Amino acid sequence: MELRYLRYFAAVASARHFTRAAETLGISQPPLSQQIQKLEREIGTPLLRRLARGVELTDAGKAFYVDACHILTLTDEAIARAKSIARGETGKLRVGFASSTAFQPLVLRLLHAYRDKYPEVILSPSEETMPVLMNDLHNDRIDVAFIRQPCDASNEFTCKVLVEEDMLLVLPHNHQLHRCPQINLQAIQHEKLITFPREVAPGLFDTIISACYRAGFKPELGQQSPQLVSAIGMVSAGFGFTIVPRSLTTIQANNVTYHEIDDSLLKTKITLAWRRHERSAAVLNMVSIIAAEGQQ
Repeated sequence: MELRYLRYFAAVASARHFTRAAETLGISQPPLSQQIQKLEREIGTPLLRRLARGVELTDAGKAFYVDACHILTLTDEAIARAKSIARGETGKLRVGFASSTAFQPLVLRLLHAYRDKYPEVILSPSEETMPVLMNDLHNDRIDVAFIRQPCDASNEFTCKVLVEEDMLLVLPHNHQLHRCPQINLQAIQHEKLITFPREVAPGLFDTIISACYRAGFKPELGQQSPQLVSAIGMVSAGFGFTIVPRSLTTIQANNVTYHEIDDSLLKTKITLAWRRHERSAAVLNMVSIIAAEGQQ
């Protein structure tokens, strides 16, 4: 049964008149009458009684009219929902975050801008290590990822740098250098460096270690922290020093101080990554918001 039969019948049943229904549908009356007759033959029973000045519904027609209206409503809703998803106005966006990227104000501002513009899209967040994020992006388990560079990003991804951050030195509040605004890493070469496991963010780990070598020493690795954030707590507890992105200074940890590092190369970049040939409107809308942010 063709969907247009239901629309024709519903129009006639609502108007109780073929001519008025034809005017509403934008067709002539004879073809409309023929389509209703085809519908009745397909169903096998009359749905309308033709009267001198219109039509009335048979009992079968009354029941069919209720169901036809329901089907048409569901169809219209399904069409509208599909179009909305195609425009990226509804649906779900699975967002992956590398450790600590969510602390960067620009990332939060972009997410708020996206939510304000597309409130019907469900944002589904997850936090993972860099290798897991790249694997999840490759296997379509997430749609976009906020990552930290340097990292090994495959050519199958498009990466847009959002912001570059300095790395800061974190010391216990009672450290002898706690009043120094800028410190050369060589000054703390005999102290233990608290690091996260290399598999959490291999590129960033290597960047930190390289900075120590540039300062003229091989770092003595101390206790490992699960993530960048927890390393700050371990400094507060007296386990050593650590190096973190500037955005983590929003963490008001007790008993620590943050310091500039005398090394212009010690930086990290927060980047949005997505699949190179992505067609999802929800993802492309996120990219558009990022592009608009960059023009401000």
